[in-house]
Order: sequence, then C-alpha cells, then structure tokens
Amino acid sequence: MDDSTQQRELQRIEKLANTLDTAVGIPGTRFSVGLDGLIGLVPVVGDTAMLASGLWIVHRAQKMGIRKTVLTKMLFNLGIDATVGAIPVVGDLFDFFWKANQRNIALVKKEIDKHPLSK
Repeated sequence: MDDSTQQRELQRIEKLANTLDTAVGIPGTRFSVGLDGLIGLVPVVGDTAMLASGLWIVHRAQKMGIRKTVLTKMLFNLGIDATVGAIPVVGDLFDFFWKANQRNIALVKKEIDKHPLSK
C-alpha cells in the first residue's frame, strides 16, 4: 500500500471512529458521545451493530498491513466494549467512557509511526 493510499485509508477509518465515539460534544463538559453510546442503548441490536462497525475498522487496519499483535490489541478493546456494553445500564454508561474505536485508531497511528507500512 503506497503512502497516499495508506493515508486515505487511515483518514477513512479515523472518520468512522470519530462518528462512533466522539461525534457530538456535550455542552459545558469535556465529554463527547458518538453513535456507539447512543445506538448501544438499543438492547442487542444496537450493541451488535456497533461491534460490527468496530470490527470493520479492525478489518481495514488488517488490510493496511497492521501487525497481528496490534490487531489482537484492537480486538481486545472491542471485546471489552462488547462484554461490558452488554450489561444493562452499567454497559450503557461504560460506552460513553470506553472509546474502543478511538483507542484502536491510536494503536493504528502508533503502529504506522513505529513501522511505516509502505513498501
């Protein structure tokens, strides 16, 4: 994957992660929410849809050439989000604080900085 393609893909998954985790700032606070926290309020269907979106980010990172150890960390972040997120009420609150997709984008960026992916 050349540098410009890699950069476009990173921007694409970063935009999705922002939409899922931090799309809307809460006025008067330093907090923000995204679709994950909001759609996750819908039992089962919401959590499943948000997990699928997070898995798509991991899939795209894999296509970018991100190493398996980093992909495993990304899946772990999503696993925590899905497991705790499935608990009624507690899980919904947890979703507003545990920004799994933002964590995963940070892992991708760190990986690219440490190990450029272009060939």
